[in-house]
Amino acid sequence: MTAKGGATPSPGGLSGLANGRFFTVGLVTAWYSSNIGVLLLNKYLLSNYGFKYPIFLTMCHMSACALLSYAAIAWLRVVPMQLVRSRVQLAKIATLSLVFCGSVVSGNVSLRYLPVSFNQAVGATTPFFTAVFAYIMTVKRESWITYLTLVPVVTGVVIASGGEPSFHLFGFIMCIGATAARALKTVLQGILLSSEGEKLNSMNLLLYMAPIAVILLLPATIFMEDNVVGITIELAKKDFTIVWLLLFNSCLAYFVNLTNFLVTKHTSALTLQVLGNAKGAVAVVVSILIFRNPVSVTGMLGYTLTVIGVILYSESKKRNKP
Repeated sequence: MTAKGGATPSPGGLSGLANGRFFTVGLVTAWYSSNIGVLLLNKYLLSNYGFKYPIFLTMCHMSACALLSYAAIAWLRVVPMQLVRSRVQLAKIATLSLVFCGSVVSGNVSLRYLPVSFNQAVGATTPFFTAVFAYIMTVKRESWITYLTLVPVVTGVVIASGGEPSFHLFGFIMCIGATAARALKTVLQGILLSSEGEKLNSMNLLLYMAPIAVILLLPATIFMEDNVVGITIELAKKDFTIVWLLLFNSCLAYFVNLTNFLVTKHTSALTLQVLGNAKGAVAVVVSILIFRNPVSVTGMLGYTLTVIGVILYSESKKRNKP
């Protein structure tokens, strides 16, 4: 016993606590690495390497997600498999998959034209679009303070856009589209899969969404990115590195989803919120160091204002929870 009468923690208990902390730190590190890694590798492939086929790249991602999701759930049993119970539920998942495809493809297209730093600044406005879609589709109203916190979110992006040396209008539109589609998927998921019988955890949802996404992306790839498979084979004959880059990038896209699920499971909502807000800032710093893209003081001030707005929005939402 301690002097105050409390029990002294046993060596085994301390060891378990330390192991638990190491496990959590490892998970967060893997989550950050996979998220930032796939973003930077997408940018490198689509912009620096010159592989200008964002739809095919997204299809590779979805193919890897479909295969690895099945392996993780059916064989490794990372989570129990949840079955689709009806055609109606499958149609709802297909709708989510379509929006998901639009978000990922638009995001990848934007990376061809915009630096990662500006891409992340625009992506940080997701809460704004989520609030708009939630209001339109569910008539869900937030408190006036919550809506007020969205002002710096949007203002920051406007300032960052004006101060971005590498601003590209089409890339900006694609990035806004990707951000809006990501928010729309979140709201739609809450509406379409709201009943207890239809709710799926994120891993099982990916298991069903990914193959549907491949089916949706295949005709788009054939018609919009002519002879992309033949071009990729020719590239591989000259430099086989492209094959390893595509394989690694596609696997990394799956691990983004896996680590996101595990971090959500093993940390608190508050920790996840703080880590999520910091992740974008880390991605911006790392991308600037790697790609050496020019940045302006105005652009960084705008991005900082957006991040502050996102933090205030998250805090307001938490305090106004019923």
